[in-house]
Amino acid sequence: MGYGAAERLTKEDLIEEKYRGIRPAAGYPSSPDHSEKRTLWRLLDAEAQTGIKLTDNFAMWPGASVSGLYFAHPEARYFAVDLVTRDQVEDYARRKGMTIAEAERWLSANLAYDVN
Repeated sequence: MGYGAAERLTKEDLIEEKYRGIRPAAGYPSSPDHSEKRTLWRLLDAEAQTGIKLTDNFAMWPGASVSGLYFAHPEARYFAVDLVTRDQVEDYARRKGMTIAEAERWLSANLAYDVN
């Protein structure tokens, strides 16, 4: 795709996000649910293609592994998912085929309510 082919960025530039576009990953404020990595791994056959495995908590092994979504458009900007209400969590859990408790676990930092 030629993403960033002309960029000549230093490590400091990368840390300051001076690159074109955005590069969010699971766990970023725009994609708080780490379980989405399971879908990505399945679609890409990532373990067979790369040898990178997912733990039960969706951490990648080996630990130096990274994954993300790359949006090259120069106007792309990072964003955050706001607090999520119980009805939204219930709908999300239904669509993901998980229990409400599982959805609450993965979205815990974004819940607009206390879990009993």
